Amino acid sequence: MKHIVTTAVALLVMSSAAAFAQQSIGQQEYMNSCAQCHGVDGTGGGPMVGYLTGSMPDLTTLQSENDGVFPVTKVYSVIDGTMAGGSHGSREMPIWGNRYRFKGAAAANPDFSTDEAETFTRFRILALTEYVSTLQQD
Repeated sequence: MKHIVTTAVALLVMSSAAAFAQQSIGQQEYMNSCAQCHGVDGTGGGPMVGYLTGSMPDLTTLQSENDGVFPVTKVYSVIDGTMAGGSHGSREMPIWGNRYRFKGAAAANPDFSTDEAETFTRFRILALTEYVSTLQQD
């Protein structure tokens, strides 16, 4: 019996790791940083919603609310933290740009320059922005 349970757990871990590996970087970032509040599907029904003030924006309607054009610059600046308040509401949302900058510096080797850290940050935010664009309703 112990062998069967161990095998089942090992298969579950391997399948979870394989599924994670198949996700894009943007999807991984979304699942790690956004889904708790905005929900896995982006509609604003994540498990943390009850602990926050205000309501979560429905990320699936950003394009339709912008005359059919996905607002890349706006989404990027909300994630980066350069757009405060506005349609996103309060600044209750963490500034993920700072998190990515810290992450880039922490993962860096001693030769990692400031420019490289900023490139890492931009790449992560762009990947996340691109993933949010895939959540849009038709």
